[in-house]
Amino acid sequence: MLNWLQILRLGLVQMALGSVIVLTTSTLNRLMVVELGVAAALPGLLVALHYAVQMNRPNWGFRSDTKGQRTRYILGGMGALALGAFAAALGLVVMQTAFWPGLALSILAYTCIGGGVGAAGTALLALLAAGAAPARRPAAAMATWLMMIFGIAVTAGVVGKLIDPYSPARLLQIVAAVGAIAVALSALAVRGIEARIPMRPAEATPFWPALREVWSDPAARGFTGFVFLSMTAYFLQELILEPYAGLVFGFSPGQSTGLSGAQHGGVFVGMLTVGILASGLKFGTLRAWVIGGCLGSALAVAAVAALGQVGLNLTPAVVAMGFFNGVFSVAAIASMMQLAGEGRPGREGTRMGLWGAAQAIAAGFGGLMGAAAADLLRLILPAPQAFGLVFLAEAGLFVAAAALAAQVITRPNSGPERRPIAVPGE
Repeated sequence: MLNWLQILRLGLVQMALGSVIVLTTSTLNRLMVVELGVAAALPGLLVALHYAVQMNRPNWGFRSDTKGQRTRYILGGMGALALGAFAAALGLVVMQTAFWPGLALSILAYTCIGGGVGAAGTALLALLAAGAAPARRPAAAMATWLMMIFGIAVTAGVVGKLIDPYSPARLLQIVAAVGAIAVALSALAVRGIEARIPMRPAEATPFWPALREVWSDPAARGFTGFVFLSMTAYFLQELILEPYAGLVFGFSPGQSTGLSGAQHGGVFVGMLTVGILASGLKFGTLRAWVIGGCLGSALAVAAVAALGQVGLNLTPAVVAMGFFNGVFSVAAIASMMQLAGEGRPGREGTRMGLWGAAQAIAAGFGGLMGAAAADLLRLILPAPQAFGLVFLAEAGLFVAAAALAAQVITRPNSGPERRPIAVPGE
């Protein structure tokens, strides 16, 4: 079993993943919409493409279950992610003078990004679920995700300062540096860890029967539905928050990237709060934290919509939105870790892949729908009202996710009268 130092080393890989991903989902998206003047649906489609590729996550997880060598999938995926991020930045630069060649390069780049995230992320979570002792899984999930959000927040903040004044050459230098650091850090972090984990090999079952076996578990199936709904809500604002800040509040590229950093700083504090209170002080169940985080997110998103109508300071509401997003997401991830580790041995990767695919589909769907809805509504409404309606729809989805969480987040394998998943020690 992994000790805490080794768990934190795996958290460094999560941190590296988040640092590269934030460039593709926030900075490049903002530059396309505001600097290039393209419709928000275009970066929405590109980001949706990278999530669509991640629908293959169950297969990546199954392969790592049956073939072992999860480290190989982690490092190969990180390399593909870094290469894809640089190609995406290059595609944006080419688009300024030759739109169609730049778009073709961007399509290839986001395909590569999706494959890299799917392979690395699924194998990493499976390695963590298999290697962490049952009592440590919720706290391990919180610790590693805190590190990922820390990487996102720091990267967004630093890039926000370095990219102003914007130039194509500066963008390429920044993306190349972030990708190289992420790959090197991941290689150092995972070195020798997998050898310390007793491998529980899966039976020689073909992929589709193995996936049907996981899907037949009511706990896994119900949790998949919750992941899809909550992640649709979470990602509905992913591609429109920075354009909203630029078009409605007049933020510069650096300011809007900094706003994204502030949002993820709020996510970090929310995750840290759950980690201290739930895992450290044994206060509350994971189920209660998920429900509270979803409802708090709904209120904060509604405030983001309202501020655009009156022109008041946007940042505090965005930070609050990030905080409650962090509360619900880390509690849900901790629940996921428990469910993955408590099921049939040798299926951790397949279960993680199923939930990762649900998240990827929801993220692509939510991001694309948010961007497309904002574009369509801006044809008939002023920008503040158009964006505001999309944010209000997101708030409604969070309320629905809270209601679903109350039903599906239960302790696995406890029979008909399942109790809510509790933090170990309760």
